[in-house]
Amino acid sequence: MRQGGEKAAQFLFFLCACISVFSVVLICLFLLINGVPAIKNIGIENFLVGMQWKPLENLFGILPMMLGSIFVTGGAILVGVPLGILCAVYMTNFCPKPLYRMLKPAINLLAGVPSIVYGFWGLMVIVPIVRQLFGGSGKGILTASLLLGFMVLPTIIGVTETSLCAVPRTYYEGALALGATHERSVFFALLPAAKSGILAGVILSVGRVLGETMAVIMVAGNQAAMPQGITSGVRTMTANIAMEMAYASGLHKDALIATAAVLFLFILIINLCFTLLYEKTI
Repeated sequence: MRQGGEKAAQFLFFLCACISVFSVVLICLFLLINGVPAIKNIGIENFLVGMQWKPLENLFGILPMMLGSIFVTGGAILVGVPLGILCAVYMTNFCPKPLYRMLKPAINLLAGVPSIVYGFWGLMVIVPIVRQLFGGSGKGILTASLLLGFMVLPTIIGVTETSLCAVPRTYYEGALALGATHERSVFFALLPAAKSGILAGVILSVGRVLGETMAVIMVAGNQAAMPQGITSGVRTMTANIAMEMAYASGLHKDALIATAAVLFLFILIINLCFTLLYEKTI
């Protein structure tokens, strides 16, 4: 009876894994079948390095959106990763227990806040601050990076905290025995030992940032033009698809699907690079 139950559970897990892989394959096929003909029709060079996105004139260059996605993602990681790691270090090694019992539920609650709420908060709070400090409309790369950096904090904090707690206590005790202070033991013994888990949190954060749409639409400025600075308005690839797919038709719609295919390939390449780096750190 027990052996039969184990085989049934094994088959169930295998089935779930097959469904997951099959779903990814279907997405890839859909994007390739619908996106590749559009790219050939537009021209690979015109599509990938074109600087103008004007559907009414049949100009479908996605280079401004690609750069916008790269800059916003890079800015969000620069904001979110250091803050998240330091917060996790504080919670696991420096935070008093009464305060920890308050911080932990608050961070978990942040993970469940809808992105549209984050976007509205960014529009009402971050945009006016950036406008006052740097001028302009306040909507641009800097604003989107700050907002997305805050949005990925729960992910980075949660994964980093789990990784730090998984490090054997002997690492910390050994550092103390060698004469290191509490701070040096944490930052030079525990933190390096948890780098593989921290990198996994960074990978998840990059995927979250690249796929974010609604919050970016509200604070990035949505200008399909080449970025001119950290305060200039930009449009990411996800925002471009979400804003125009509702009324697009013909070649315009195919170009948006092709944009999704490029974004999908872009995410796969980034995840592959991070995975290779992750394997080297193990």
